[in-house]
Amino acid sequence: MNAPHALSDYAHLVQPDRVHSAIYTDPAIFEQEMARIFHRTWLCVGHQAELPNPGDFRATTLGRQPVIMVRGEDGQVRVFMNRCRHRGMTVCETETGNARFFTCWYHGWVYRNTGPLQDVPGPAGYGADFHKEDFGLTLVPRQASYRGFVFASLAPTGPTLAEHLGPAAKYLDIYMDASPVGDIDVTAGVHRTRYRGNWKFVGMDGYHPHYTHRSVLDAWRRRSGGNMADTHHGDPFADDSGNLTRDLGNGHVLLDFFPGRMGNLDRYLATLRKLPQGEDYIQAMHSAHGEARGNELLAWAGDPHVGIYPNLQLIGVQIRLVRPLAVDDTEVLMFPGLLKGVPASVNSLRLRQHESFYGPAGAGSPDDAELFERNQEGLQASVDPWLYLGRGLNRERVEPDGTRVGLVGDETTQRGQLRGWLELMSEALA
Repeated sequence: MNAPHALSDYAHLVQPDRVHSAIYTDPAIFEQEMARIFHRTWLCVGHQAELPNPGDFRATTLGRQPVIMVRGEDGQVRVFMNRCRHRGMTVCETETGNARFFTCWYHGWVYRNTGPLQDVPGPAGYGADFHKEDFGLTLVPRQASYRGFVFASLAPTGPTLAEHLGPAAKYLDIYMDASPVGDIDVTAGVHRTRYRGNWKFVGMDGYHPHYTHRSVLDAWRRRSGGNMADTHHGDPFADDSGNLTRDLGNGHVLLDFFPGRMGNLDRYLATLRKLPQGEDYIQAMHSAHGEARGNELLAWAGDPHVGIYPNLQLIGVQIRLVRPLAVDDTEVLMFPGLLKGVPASVNSLRLRQHESFYGPAGAGSPDDAELFERNQEGLQASVDPWLYLGRGLNRERVEPDGTRVGLVGDETTQRGQLRGWLELMSEALA
């Protein structure tokens, strides 16, 4: 299948109720996604709580470009290009660790973890016009943070992070404010999933759990009482559950379980009260936020189930980062966030719930990866290349702030993500 690639053709590929499968299968379109989305818009690099100590670092990529997120010895978190200023070799070759210096193993140039060039071998070989202060590690063109989430953009200009997040920012607050002190610990490790499928398959689909995760939903019903599933009652993915999907703009979308969860608050509080010091957590949330807001945040359970386009999703307890590697190859990193200022029993409950669904022995995430691979395989059939995403379009409503709202199983989220994709892909390159 040869898809059209001219700028104006992207609008043809994404229709109001359908999308052409080329955007999931065509390597040329994937290359354009790297240039127009991942090398230009705001990407989440991680959370500063991953780096509690000076010198802590994590090496990763923005699109295809290697970077290092590091807390310098001055306590500041910075994102540097992982590239020696001499010959361009990476200077950080392990994914995580702690280092005062980064050394290029090609010719031995040494950089401080705050960026300046510390030393070069054979300095007498350089002339008087060589100044070490001109050759520090290069910062990403733009870096900004919100509630400790570190974002970076490889474009020197563009919308601010606040403009990019828009109304989605308040859902990052919900994730953080499940802690009565508004802070988290992200040092518990990471679960990884890598699958042979396109990156746009990941997350924010409230239509599939009845089929892909039926066994999990059955287990929730059989084992109610004493686990995080008690934040729900009945079937949270049913059209009559009261739960919603939201398109927040800029590709950010949400599976909004708050209506159902708030109606089930007393049941969830009863579960918390069974935990050692569980009542202390409830009272701490009331003290920090007031009883009404505290109860709302307890109902959310720190799970906004939001996708911040294009690469961050906050689902359950996890900070999920999506890394596209090829048109049919994707890696997903899932960092469980532990709440600060809560009894250990609360974090244990959250971690056990995370492990029960995600990770290699989880009952849900491996099924999703298998599904994504079968989806990629099916999309190779190109005789009829259009995918229909019209569920709920006939009953979608728009709220005063512009948010589009559908029922929890409606494809409002898929349509919202594709609108964000189309906007970014249609912008002219600088």
